[in-house]
Amino acid sequence: MNDTTQIANPNKGEVERRTPESARRVSITPAVDIVEDSHGITLWADLPGVPRDRLDVKVHDGRLYIEAEAVVPTPGDLRLHHAEIRAPFFARAFTLSEDFDTSKVDANLQGGVLKLSIPRREEARPRRIEVRAG
Repeated sequence: MNDTTQIANPNKGEVERRTPESARRVSITPAVDIVEDSHGITLWADLPGVPRDRLDVKVHDGRLYIEAEAVVPTPGDLRLHHAEIRAPFFARAFTLSEDFDTSKVDANLQGGVLKLSIPRREEARPRRIEVRAG
């Protein structure tokens, strides 16, 4: 096996040559649950098979980016000659309101689930206003 893979084109009966550079990386959109309350938002993203060192969470220009690559374990005594299934690559982006304090994001990855807690800015939190009679 070399760096070029031949793929038969069933419509034309000819062989199409693809190199790793021409193969596009397909990303999977992870399933996400988001809960919002007066203190902020909590986001849970399903990222099965993703270790912490293959996870990248960024906030830039009011957008939250989640990118991760799963690891497909293979026994050490096997030598891979051909693989058609790649390790999944997850990607998702969200626009955040200015009400949230992105400098205080708390992230935790456990059991393939990423939990992000993003608090509201103090001035954006709802506050109770005392009403006087008379």
